[in-house]
Amino acid sequence: MGGIANNLAHINEVIAASAAKSGRNHSNVKLIGVTKTIEPVRIQELIAAGVTNLGENRVQDFLPKYESLKAHDPTWHFIGHLQRNKVKFIIDKVAMIHSVDSLALAEEIDKRAGQTGRRMDILVEINIAGESSKHGLNQSDAPDIISKLTDLKNIQVKGLMCMAPFVENPEENRRYFEKMRNLFLDINAKQPHNLTELSMGMSGDYNIAIEEGATMVRVGTALVCE
Repeated sequence: MGGIANNLAHINEVIAASAAKSGRNHSNVKLIGVTKTIEPVRIQELIAAGVTNLGENRVQDFLPKYESLKAHDPTWHFIGHLQRNKVKFIIDKVAMIHSVDSLALAEEIDKRAGQTGRRMDILVEINIAGESSKHGLNQSDAPDIISKLTDLKNIQVKGLMCMAPFVENPEENRRYFEKMRNLFLDINAKQPHNLTELSMGMSGDYNIAIEEGATMVRVGTALVCE
């Protein structure tokens, strides 16, 4: 566990320093430990080290991990692309869905959440760099879609999420994180949605994302690397 514990200590130091640069406290930034490709025994080490918010990308990988780790009671976030026909499998198992990229998906989440008697927290995914390989709404469409989502009674739009391009120099993604922050602020200023969460930044660029306003960072490789 020493490797993970040391990695986590370093990541927490970076989070604190990056938050300070944006005039915030590190407690305003939530670390989501990404469990993609990580076996349950290794995830137990993450939990033991203090990473209790976990993020999974694929429903078929999430379900066995969820069952295996029930006794450890982590808080699960679904962060990958979600098909409508798979919402029913996770609706009662996750605390937040980060990757809502269409009104149709939101409506399915709303329906399934209502059937289980809960209100699901969601983030609206934005394809901020306009990459054809990535999911998410166009930046210009986001305000209108979010307005429509407020009519759904069993979901709560908490904020925005993006996946920035994979780049060698993380500074190249600063412009996208800045665009996300400005979109976040603009939506809050023009409509009474009270968005509070901005999920952006991964292992290679989470420090830049925090400097630009991220409230959640999704880190996997940097946590478990040897």
